[in-house]
Amino acid sequence: MKVIMTGGGTGGHIYPAIAIADKIKERYPDSQILFVGTEYGLEKTIVPDNGYPIKFITVSGFDRKHPLKNIEVMRKLSKGNKQAKQLIKAFEPDAVIGTGGYVCGPVVRAAHKLGVKTYTHEQNAFPGVTNKLLENYVEHVFLGFEEAQKYFKHKKKHILAGNPVRKAFFEADPKACRKKLGFADGDFVLLVFGGSQGAGRINKAMLSVIEAVNGMSGIQVCMATGKRYYDAILSELQQERGLKLADNIHILEYINNMEEYLSAADLVLSRSGALTVAEVTVCGKAAIFIPSPIVTGNHQYYNAKAVADHGGAIILEEKDLDNEKLIASILKLKNDPRKVAEMSRCSKACAPLDAAEIICNNLDIR
Repeated sequence: MKVIMTGGGTGGHIYPAIAIADKIKERYPDSQILFVGTEYGLEKTIVPDNGYPIKFITVSGFDRKHPLKNIEVMRKLSKGNKQAKQLIKAFEPDAVIGTGGYVCGPVVRAAHKLGVKTYTHEQNAFPGVTNKLLENYVEHVFLGFEEAQKYFKHKKKHILAGNPVRKAFFEADPKACRKKLGFADGDFVLLVFGGSQGAGRINKAMLSVIEAVNGMSGIQVCMATGKRYYDAILSELQQERGLKLADNIHILEYINNMEEYLSAADLVLSRSGALTVAEVTVCGKAAIFIPSPIVTGNHQYYNAKAVADHGGAIILEEKDLDNEKLIASILKLKNDPRKVAEMSRCSKACAPLDAAEIICNNLDIR
């Protein structure tokens, strides 16, 4: 069996594709899986790092603010369509599965025209433009959130699957991960990240948090800034604020072993992209979600709300983000282990089922 996985740009599109691919390989060990992405997306490194081959096509998104630039976008799309068709003819897949991002459009449409079974997975409560446009070309639309269904047209194609999370997140052991990462059993571990690209506003707020807890006993802070923010954050802390970082502060560009850090954490402070919410709940972690205010349909707010409504998370909207209040909220939870334990239990109850299993069960391939 041969399957093409296509999706890219951010980790939120790539990691679900990897989770689905892993499940297919688990079920059909002899299957061949090829990823198709773009050379400028994170898939260029993430996919090979997870053991899968990848091919690239040329495509980019439309620029709504600068319409004249879309002439070049259309040229790239035409080239991408031809490249996608050539790849599919050469690989001869039994199915093509798209998980979001501009790259999915040419690949799914080309596969459909060539008579290949096609599928898409939508991670968010408010669907992306590409997946909505591709609905006519696919056998099924797998939904991460039931709320997304109202934005699609063909309800008979919809299957509520949840968001695929890699097996490593289900299997990670908190005690073993804490030991591996060097955290003591009694430490309160705060994990902070803003998605695969980082989040400038969260990083900025964390400067004051780090200043407040630097050297404080009983708390460990692990913050992934995102590559483009890393140097600026360190400069701000060390040069402008004159802070000598203590051993309890860990500033990272990016976290490749997120399953270990999430499993080790007591509290997560992050954006609320669909994949992040799924991984946090699978690991059963209390969270403070700060939804991105610049995403389509405010979908990150609704992703977070699905957990907050059940008591597993606190939503702090960016417009209400206040440094002193954030510090107070973190320390209040640090000093209330019962509250954190209850939030963790509620978070775990929101965890998706084995979405990759549900998706595999509904692929019309053998």
